[in-house]
Amino acid sequence: MSDDQVDLVARDPNSLNAHLGTLMFNDVLGEPDGTHSIDCVWKMSYTCFELWKGLCYKILTLFCGICIAAEWGCEFAYIAFYHIWFITPCMKIFEINCGLCQKIYSMVINCCIQPCTEACGGLFIHFKK
Repeated sequence: MSDDQVDLVARDPNSLNAHLGTLMFNDVLGEPDGTHSIDCVWKMSYTCFELWKGLCYKILTLFCGICIAAEWGCEFAYIAFYHIWFITPCMKIFEINCGLCQKIYSMVINCCIQPCTEACGGLFIHFKK
């Protein structure tokens, strides 16, 4: 299947919404032993649950799905734009400046602190004997 085609069978190939499972009636409602409704009520509740869950989902996706998908498309386009044109160049500037700071820090340590620590080391080497 090419990139421009939509898979109508496997609609969540990356398991983004696996936490929803199949969202069945028994996952939401359950009557424990000793507390049961009339059998026909339980059967009709099951039928109503499944019917309305499917119907409402289809109606919501019909009226809102395309607009919400368009909004998410814009949001991810904005994120890509922001990363490409702002964040990545800023990170490059930060990398360049940190490299310069690292060189300056290294020179200061080598010029100012290293001689002092070597002198102290020269004093204390005699205690080793």
